[in-house]
Order: sequence, then C-alpha cells, then structure tokens
Amino acid sequence: MTQTIDRKVARQAPRRRRPRASAAPELAGAARQPATEREAPRSAPSAPATLVDLFAAQVAARPRAVALSLGPAHLSYAELDERAERLAERLAAMGAGPGAIVGLCLQRSPDLIVALVAILKSGAAYLPLDPAYPGERLAFMVEDADASIIIASDHADWLPAGRQRLDPHQPGVAEAAHGSQARRTAAAGDLAYVIYTSGSTGKPKGVAIEHAAVTRLFSATQAWFGFRSSDVWTLFHSVSFDFSVWEIWGALLHGGRLVMVPESTTRDPAAFLRLLADEGVTVLNQTPSAFAALDRADHDRGGRDRLSLRLVIFGGEALDPRRLAGWYQRRGEHAHLVNMYGITETTVHVTYRPLSPVQTEQRSSLIGRPIPDLKLLLLDGETMRPVARGEIGEIFVAGAGLARGYLNRPELNAARFVAHPDEPGARLYRSGDLARQVDDDDYEYLGRADQQVKIRGFRVELGEIETALMAHPGVRQAAVLLRSDGGHERLVGYLVADGTERPSPAALKAHLGETLPEHMVPAAFVFVPALPLTVNGKLDRAALPAPGRARPETAAPYAAPRSALERRFAEAVAEIFQIDIVGIDDNLFDLGGNSLLVAELHRCLVRDLPWFALVDLYRYPNVRALAGHLTPQKPGALGSLAAARERGLRSRGLPASFPESASIGGSHD
Repeated sequence: MTQTIDRKVARQAPRRRRPRASAAPELAGAARQPATEREAPRSAPSAPATLVDLFAAQVAARPRAVALSLGPAHLSYAELDERAERLAERLAAMGAGPGAIVGLCLQRSPDLIVALVAILKSGAAYLPLDPAYPGERLAFMVEDADASIIIASDHADWLPAGRQRLDPHQPGVAEAAHGSQARRTAAAGDLAYVIYTSGSTGKPKGVAIEHAAVTRLFSATQAWFGFRSSDVWTLFHSVSFDFSVWEIWGALLHGGRLVMVPESTTRDPAAFLRLLADEGVTVLNQTPSAFAALDRADHDRGGRDRLSLRLVIFGGEALDPRRLAGWYQRRGEHAHLVNMYGITETTVHVTYRPLSPVQTEQRSSLIGRPIPDLKLLLLDGETMRPVARGEIGEIFVAGAGLARGYLNRPELNAARFVAHPDEPGARLYRSGDLARQVDDDDYEYLGRADQQVKIRGFRVELGEIETALMAHPGVRQAAVLLRSDGGHERLVGYLVADGTERPSPAALKAHLGETLPEHMVPAAFVFVPALPLTVNGKLDRAALPAPGRARPETAAPYAAPRSALERRFAEAVAEIFQIDIVGIDDNLFDLGGNSLLVAELHRCLVRDLPWFALVDLYRYPNVRALAGHLTPQKPGALGSLAAARERGLRSRGLPASFPESASIGGSHD
C-alpha cells in the first residue's frame, strides 16, 4: 500500500556501535553513581539523536541497573538491550528497517517493551495494537499503515493476508543466518511510531511521529523536571495511548526504572496505591479521571501509605483543580503536581503548568505556558489572525514537536497541518481546542470547537461512533454526547429507530464492539422520535434529553433481590450507576459500567464487606452471581449486611423497621 506521507529515504549504513560513556548526550541530572553504574555524562551529541542512541547511552552507563520490572520479574539495562538486539536481528532478516512499520500486539509483559525497543533498533517504527481492540479495527490499522510484520504471541485470526507474524516466544533462526550482515539504523528524522486516534469519518487515523520529535520532548523539559536515574516510573497506560511514550522513554532515556502495572491493577485504585508505595514510584503520570479514583482510595486509607512521589503529571484530558483539594490536605506539597496540555499530533505534551493548593479554589483549567521549543498561538479560526488577550481563540501549535502528519490522509493533513501565516515555510497544527490567554505565562483551556471529546484520557471523535451506530440495520439516525450527569462522565447515544422494533442496548453494544474499542461504546442509549434541530437545520445537541434513571432494557427479565446481601448489592449498583431499580440478573456492563464506575462500586461495598475483592465484580458481574459467590465464602456476610443496613437507616433518621424493599441509597463519602 503506498503511503501519502513521504518516508525518509533509508540510509545504507553499517550498524552503529554502542556509544562510549564519554559521547553520551545529556539527559540525566542525579547524584553521581559508582563507576559501573553511573549517569550518562553531559556532553551534547554531534547530530540529532534517536531514541535508540539515547537508550544505548544509558545501557553503556548503567548496564546492571534495573530498567524494567513487573512484580518480582525484572530486566537490567544490559539484559533488556541484549534481548532487544536478538529480536531486532530477526526483524531485520524479515525486512524491517527505516521506512517500515512493524505492528506490536502483545499483552502487558516485559516482552512488550523488549519488542518495542527491538523494532526501533531494527530501524523501523512501531505500530501499537492493543489486544483488547476488536479484530476488525486492528486489521484496518495494519492495512492502513501497510505493516508487513506483526509481533504477536497468540494466533491473530484478525491478521490480514500476506502479513508476517513474529512470535517473540518462539526461538528464531534468522539472527544466526543474517547476524553478520549490516543492519540499517534509523536517523532522527525517521519514524519512531504511528499511533491511531479516533476519526470523524468513521475510521481511525494514524499519527506519524519521528524520533527527533520524541527526544526533543525530554531535552526541552529536563530543566523543569530534572529526571534522573533514581526515578521510578510506572507504565500505567496502554501503548496505544501516547501518554505511554512519555512513561516508557521518560524512564529509559534517563536510566530510571519502569514499573509495568498489571492490567488488573490499573482497574483497582486501591491495588495501584499499594503498588506505588511498594515500588517506591517517584514519577506518576495520570489522566485526571484515573487520579480521581486513586485519590479516593488514598482518602479511604487516610493517606497512611508511605509514598515516594516527587512528581505527579496530569495529561490526556481537562483537569478540574478543585478535585485536588483532598490530596493536598492529606499529602501536602511533598509531590509537585503539574498539569500538561497535550496532543498526539504534537508529541504528547504542549504546555507546562505547576500547581499549588491555591488552584484548588478555582474552577478554570489552566494549562500554563508552552514547552520551550513550541509556540502556542490563539487564532480566529476563520481569519487566521491572533485574538486579543482575554478573548477565546483556537489553539494552533508550531515548533519541533509537530508530527510528520497523518498516514494516507492528504485532505486531513491539508486541513490540520496548515501554513504559518507569519513564517514562510513553517507549519501550524490546528488543534480544534479553544482557550484564552490569562497572562504571559498562562492559558485557560475551554474545550473543543468540534465534536471531539476526551473520556478517560482517550480522544474520541463522536462522528466515528455515530457512523458505527448508523451501520446497525435498526438505526436510522444517531447522535452521541459526552455527558457528566451526576459527576461521572459517560457517552450517551441518541437514536431514531428504523422501523417499529428498537434494538436493545445489549444488541447495540455487541454491534459497536465489533469495530470500536470499549472506551468508545456509549454507556446508555436513548431513543427519540426525531433528533432535535436548530433554526438553521443543524443538530441541536443542547436539546437532547438526559438519559434519566429508568432501568435500561436488558436481555434478562427483571428479577427482584431475594436476600439482604442481594438487596445491598442492588442498592449500591443503583446508587453508583444512577438507576432507579436494578435486577439481580442485570449485567453491570450492560447497565453502563466501566472501570471507573466498577471501582467506585467496590469502594462503596468494601466498607461493609472488607474481604470483598474488586476482581469479583468482573468475574461475577451481576447481583445474583456475586451474592452466590460470596455467601459460601463468608456465611456471616448476611449478618454484617443487616447490621450495616441498620446503621445506615439510623444515620438517615429512619427506623430499623424501614421496608427492606425501599432504597437506602445516599452518599457514602
């Protein structure tokens, strides 16, 4: 498949030797280590460096230091480098090199990072493919990116024909036959990765980022953060989310340790809090939504865990600083909290804004000032002229972090990567975000100018979801909104049925699940006779009604709770999910559940049932199954729930004889 983005001409060069310590570029600033485990020295590179160059400098300086850990398993810098080298030889023998894109579809494990580094060592760029995504979506990305090699340990039945699959667990013979041949290496201007984001036309689009765009991100921000080899980072996010670029290379380019967070722990804020304490994590990167759940877990434990955090960096979605008040009250300012506005097309981060307890009294989302090698312009979207200070304008970004562009999207490239009005030959990225300048060093983020939204850190084009919904034979028209009714953000689909029979929410979710990842599937659906229109004939999104608290239609008929334990579970689900009534066979995820809501439900229930594990909500996702699982485990659960119910009634001024069938919902904070 021919790319519309020109790839750099591959340079035929012998394999680069690992640089000696004296030639390593500056990227670290901690106290000096022993000679065998020292910081990479502070001499500037003679030419723009690649990620591979800077990683090699850390391998040379700190070969025995732990680079990567997952539970008790760990790899030193030398071990990670050696394993990646062997896999890179196999990739090169299969045709990987500068200009090629290699798919990466592995579960969260050390093999994932080994493979990622190996792809870059081979000279190719990596294409992250989240195994949780629908096969149809993965296949589209592979074909659109023209990735001929896919690293996947399991049989990928979605893999398009003609692609080579490399299983890193299978012994390879390619390096023995081809290891003596020169391997082509990438230059700073070659692609490092392609990450796909949601597309308004109904198909995701690939953002192509070069090595130099990533390496300059760290050199340009080092004076602010002072990253060093003593830092411990977490890989919390999926490699399909560009926040992971900051997490992975923030650790590996500075000689730090990268702690891979197990998938189950990313969904369990209490377990994640314990991991932060046990591993001595110093640099934490979080979306505001994920941090809010972590903050609640810390609140429940009274801030007793001894944390080593020195930096908490927010990104991925708008931050409401008022939500940080509790954290500051418990933790003070021992960790520096920083808000960073960013865009995939401008290489992760654009601005920097240190926070303090004073900001918790403000509602505005201040995003600070641009990274030194970037410029942020607020322009009138029609005239392309600057707006006055205090006026709302669209964010345009210029500078070294801009992506090469979108793969195979010439029209979109022309619309988004536009000519700079005042600097001939320079480009601007048109973000679609709105802001206003507060003072010389601060901007206030004000949301989107189009249908793009952020949910749990993921960028979502509502038009892509609407297109997928209208592909269902029972849907004539569709609109999707991001709503925050009741404090929890969720996607809501508004549908006009095509015929008299309405498809059920379960059927709609199953249909969307064939092409969309979980975070893009609406939590609720509302059928309307017609979509409301403005006087200009456009969709009137403000007139779309709130979903209400009625129990959604489900495949299972309603069945009432039969015991105190089932009643307590049903009441808690109704309260957290904002539904009037919940049947014991209603699946949590059919009711609109997601990882954040499920964590909040567990937080509510564990107060009365301290032995209750969050993973049980995933294994037994309805009231009947959950109660059936717990009752044999803890026969005293019924008594505990009865006592807890009586305490709850008394706290609300209700008699202990209050009918059990009545809801006792209320705040659990």
